[in-house]
Amino acid sequence: MLLCLASCTLAPEVAPPAPPPPPVPQVVVPALTPVPWELVDGWPDPEPGPALEAFLKSCQGLKSRPQFQSACSAAKAVNVVDPGAVQRFFEQYFTPHQVRNVDGTGSGLITGYYVPELKGSRMPTARHKYPLYGLPDDLLVIDLRSVYPELGDYRLRGRVVGRKVVPYWDRTVIDGPQQPLAGKELFWVEDPVELFFLHIQGSGRISLPGGEKIMLNYADQNGHPYRSIGKLLLERGAMTRDQMSMQNIKEWARQNPESVAGLLGENPSYVFFRELDPGVQVPPGALGVPLTPGRSLAVDPRTIPLGAPVFIATTWPGGGGPLRRLMAAQDTGGAIKGRVRADFFWGLGEEAGSYAGRTKQAGWLWVLLPKEAQTQAGAKTRP
Repeated sequence: MLLCLASCTLAPEVAPPAPPPPPVPQVVVPALTPVPWELVDGWPDPEPGPALEAFLKSCQGLKSRPQFQSACSAAKAVNVVDPGAVQRFFEQYFTPHQVRNVDGTGSGLITGYYVPELKGSRMPTARHKYPLYGLPDDLLVIDLRSVYPELGDYRLRGRVVGRKVVPYWDRTVIDGPQQPLAGKELFWVEDPVELFFLHIQGSGRISLPGGEKIMLNYADQNGHPYRSIGKLLLERGAMTRDQMSMQNIKEWARQNPESVAGLLGENPSYVFFRELDPGVQVPPGALGVPLTPGRSLAVDPRTIPLGAPVFIATTWPGGGGPLRRLMAAQDTGGAIKGRVRADFFWGLGEEAGSYAGRTKQAGWLWVLLPKEAQTQAGAKTRP
């Protein structure tokens, strides 16, 4: 009986494992959110005339975009010296859209750039030893968008070796003793650090010994990613975050000449230039129109369309008061990646360089999109 009872005893039930919690759906926040004008921090711009002039320049590069044509046509008739008329024009033809990050926040990084002036020569001399290169003949630019549309925002750069395409020379090789680009020099300059910052700015002016001044503009890049030497100096304890500026990096270079070449070589990216016509006083941006000091922005065109007006809310460099104004998206940059990200064009000369070197603060952006385009888009979605 005991054996029977033992054999008839039921084993305790084991509860099945709890099912895993359902995955949390990832919420993708739209990059551009339409908002009323009252929510644009700082609107209206008290001096909107220069913004209208910058937008009229943008219209030269927007001829193939029909959604901007009504606004561009109407802008020609607006009295640029009448702030009220300019304000009414933008409010009538555009809707502000706040630019937001993927997580929904609206704050991003604002930096600055300018047009530096370097002392140079068309021939190497004892003073002018550092070459500034034009576009190499062997630089390949590979566009894969027709095969891989998802790669439409990317361009591969390289050179042919045998039957293979390999990465193009990086900075260390180009500036090294083998001189693979010998014969492609446009100018020679005095200071390698100033030349390095010319690469970062993308445009500059060369002052020749006889007094002639030549404007240079970005022609292309070697395809290698940009690496910040300022960040490297921070990581090595050479200066603190509060000390970090273009001016202090240049001062560090003057005090550590034996370390300059190694530091610059840490950034493999290299920019090639083209010489502009003698009459050009201000270089064009990526939109192909002349930049306007204090009113042109470099942006990431994957979020903000080139040519569009953009209202920016930030602060003056160095901890100054609020800086809120209407600008124009007219340029791009290798380091300008992300939704709420912009580079403020300060202009030409030492004062502009001082502002640009100290611009690194938080900011908010509102891109103005034509109402006509939104009406057309809505009509297409209606049954």
